[in-house]
Amino acid sequence: MNNREHYGFIVISSITPVLGVIGAMVLLWNRVFGPADLTAFLLMFLIGGFGISTGYHRLLSHRAFKTPRAVRFALTAAGAMAAQGPPLTWAAHHRRHHRVADRPGDPHSPYDSDEPGLRGVLKGLWHAHIGWLFDSELSSDPIRYCPDLARDKDVRFITRHFLAFVVAGLALPTLIGLAWTGTWQGALTAFVWGGPVRIFFNNQTTYAVNSIGHFYGRRRFDTPDESRNVALLSILSFGDSWHNNHHAFPRVANHGFRWWEIDPSAVLIRTLEATGLARDVVRIDRTREQRRAEGLSRVGGGRRAALSPSKPLSERAGSEGDADVE
Repeated sequence: MNNREHYGFIVISSITPVLGVIGAMVLLWNRVFGPADLTAFLLMFLIGGFGISTGYHRLLSHRAFKTPRAVRFALTAAGAMAAQGPPLTWAAHHRRHHRVADRPGDPHSPYDSDEPGLRGVLKGLWHAHIGWLFDSELSSDPIRYCPDLARDKDVRFITRHFLAFVVAGLALPTLIGLAWTGTWQGALTAFVWGGPVRIFFNNQTTYAVNSIGHFYGRRRFDTPDESRNVALLSILSFGDSWHNNHHAFPRVANHGFRWWEIDPSAVLIRTLEATGLARDVVRIDRTREQRRAEGLSRVGGGRRAALSPSKPLSERAGSEGDADVE
């Protein structure tokens, strides 16, 4: 993205959703909220959430399963409606993150700050959560990180017309409100809840996986990064907050490895597979899982908060890893 496109993206993904939340609070204060608003919010939250977690993340970035072209297009389009960026840009940043997770070059590590103490911790968390998005100089070359996607006609099409898909994601809840209530007021309030407010919650959940998911939670596996499993975010993140599981086995389609690790995206993938709409689903190898888990038990694992990281990014090894992340 050039500077103009980047600033437009910031307005769409970060500023407008905050204004939408403020508007929603005003509506709630005046008791303006109805079933059309709730329906618009929930439907669009599901579309955007599955689009990011199942489409952008597991299908495009990690190639955890394959689908017919129409399903692949639909999942990618749903991800674009979440307004987190064009699919090529999103996937390139994400693959780069896996190659250098919590090392120099990671686009969104919470260990980016060299400052000591609480100030450094908060600065790092801010950078990992949302601050990195404001860096207009940050660029992850799609040709380098995702040449397969750069050759995909549908991914290129959605990338070129990203704004149109964002607009479609705003128009759909508006139409729901208009059809449900038959009034322009109903259309407007449904737009607020199913548009900016929904984008806010979709995106803040993804951002929390980037920040909290590398800062606090349980580590089942001994990975070279600081990834954590964050149970409280599992439903809202559609399963992506089982982040240590994911970093240990990036290509595996399911991020929840236990029955109680709620993973909505894995359920969707299994459903698609059962109906013949997904194939070549990458599964966890239980022997490899056990070996990785035993490795962490030898060095001492479990819950811990990284309140004082021993090594900021500037002091960590910086070469790109060769892990099977794609």
